[in-house]
This record gives sequence, C-alpha cells and structure tokens, in this order.
Amino acid sequence: MRTPLTALLVSLFLAAFSHSASAAKPLPENVVSQVEALVQETLEQKHIPGLTVAIATANQLRYEGAFGLADVEHQVPTKTTTRFRTASIAKPMTSTLILRLMEEGKLKLDEPVQTYCEDFSEKKWPVTTRQLLGHLGGVRHYKVAGEATDTRHFFNLKSALDVFKDDPLIHEPSTKFEYTSFGYNLLGSIAEGAGQASFLTLLGEHVLNPCGMKHTRTDDHFAVIPDRARGYIRFTKKTLPKSVLEFALKPDTLYRSTLHDTSMKIPGGGLVSTSGDLVRFATALNRGEILNAATLDLVWTKQKTKAGKETGYGLGWGIGTLGEQKTVSHGGAQSGTATYLLLIPESGVAVAAMSNLQGLYPRRVHVS
Repeated sequence: MRTPLTALLVSLFLAAFSHSASAAKPLPENVVSQVEALVQETLEQKHIPGLTVAIATANQLRYEGAFGLADVEHQVPTKTTTRFRTASIAKPMTSTLILRLMEEGKLKLDEPVQTYCEDFSEKKWPVTTRQLLGHLGGVRHYKVAGEATDTRHFFNLKSALDVFKDDPLIHEPSTKFEYTSFGYNLLGSIAEGAGQASFLTLLGEHVLNPCGMKHTRTDDHFAVIPDRARGYIRFTKKTLPKSVLEFALKPDTLYRSTLHDTSMKIPGGGLVSTSGDLVRFATALNRGEILNAATLDLVWTKQKTKAGKETGYGLGWGIGTLGEQKTVSHGGAQSGTATYLLLIPESGVAVAAMSNLQGLYPRRVHVS
C-alpha cells in the first residue's frame, strides 16, 4: 500500500515526466498548476499543517513550492527554505560519504568495521561496512519504543555509540535484512575513523557542499536554526495509543509531536533539510558529480542475502520500479516529520516532499 507521501510523489512524478526535458526552466504554468493542485488536495485530505515539494527534470531543479504552516501556534507560513527533519533520508547521504571515502582509497567496504572504529566491540561474527550499508550487518534497531524518541543529548558520535556498541548482533551478517538506524550511526563513526575528521566536517566536504545543499545541517536541539519547522502529530482512532487515553488525547486533533533529541542518530536520521536540497542531492548524484559510474551502479543495485534473496535495498537507497522505470528512493518517519525522496535515474526526474506531520506512514514502516 502506498503511503500518502509516496502517492503524492508518484503523482508529481507523472506530472513532471509529461514535461519535455528540453524545455526551459521553470516548469510551464500548466504543469505548475497541476502540481500545486495535487499538493493542495493532499494537504487538505490528510490535514497536514505544512508541506514543501521540489521537482527536477533532466537532472535540474525546476520547481520548489511551499504550502501550509511551518508553525501552527504562531501562524508562520511554510517557505521553500523551511527546514524539516529529514529522518532517514540522512542515510543516503551517509552512504554517499562512505563511498566517497572508498573511492579516495581511505576505506575498504569488506574490512571488519573495527578497522575504522575500535570502539565497536568484537562480535560473534565479523561485520563489514558493506553489510551495514545494506542493513545486512545484524546490528539492532530500537529495542523498545522509547529509544525512537530518546531525549538525551549526545555531543559527539563516540558517545552516541555507547547506546548499542556492546550489544550482541541480532543475527549472522548477510543472512537477513534488518533495517537499523544504529547501523548507520556506526557508519558515521567508521567515516570519522577512515576520514580522520568529524562526521559533519566530512559530510560537508564530500556531500553537502558539492551538491549545493546550503540548508542542510544537524538537527541540533540547542541551536537556533532559522526556518526550522515545528513538528506535529494527529492521532486516528486506530493509532491513538491506549496508554495515553487517561490524558484525554483525542483522535483527529492536532498536537505537538513527542519530544525527541536526534543527536543519538545523526548519520541515520539526525539532520534537517529542505525539499530543494534533497532534490539537489539526488540530481548531483545522478549527474555523476559525487560518485563515479561504477560506484553509483553498486549503490543502486539490490543487495542479496547469503541465500541469494534480494533485499529490495541497495547501499543506502530503496530500489524499485514505477511502470517500466527504475526508481531509487528513501523515506523518513520520525517525531514531528514525514519525508520522501524519489529519483528516476534514467530520466533524471526527481521529486521530494517534506512535512511537519508525524504519522503519514503506516505503522509497519520503520521509524528512523
């Protein structure tokens, strides 16, 4: 079943795809009208406070739009520069950094992770960077629901590693696909060991700056970040937890989202960005400006378990199809946000949507 944001992105893709790639920027008025009508319809149907979208054709950003409110309490309109939590769309960025370091000869994908991160304790089986990138490493996700909304602040990746570094693997690496944000936290520490600099410095140097992502940074709880959106949640009768009924929360009512300090998982889901920056990231990759063609082919190829079963996930990206077109994508579900980025490599069409409403995804979708 498609989620509201993926359904919207598919509709926007179809609208953008109908536009000739050779046409001049921006998108023609009739396409813009169609796009904005689709977004407005989704905004109203799903009662979303604020939403931004960005569209590229022929690997060039052609449209950015902002709808609704970034801050409902103060009636602050959403802008194209409004920063939302990326949630798990941080993972493709972390993957890109790791693979840049590989291309520079600073990292080997199939070395044990302790080669670059001594703080991660030895396990029953060796774990490699390649396995972590494909969620095949056996590193756990959240033990309990509270971990997904942790409010502790971690001032560096080394301290955040303490949350899970001594836990046993949940399975032998490469035998199962198990989605894990903590696995991507470990990748951030691996990048620091291989690149001999902080994760944020390396991410800026190898990903954010080359892609022109001027609005992307850490979701620092203490920092004053211009244009940062407030996050909200609206329960339905099905999703309203029984444990909060005593506090008289009501379905179909807008509330501020659960408190959460994302410093526990910056490489796996602790950034803020804009829809435009996400599209800039995807199109820069697709133009071959960040990774070479051979590496990009590796990134966008479905991984397999030891038994030969395809996982549907590459190295930091979900791999799928839309009609006869191959798609690469990633979504994010987190306290106060829902996001999605979709790219069609063959055509260079990319669409991104970011919102400040938690819960636009079914419960079965992983929280990042």
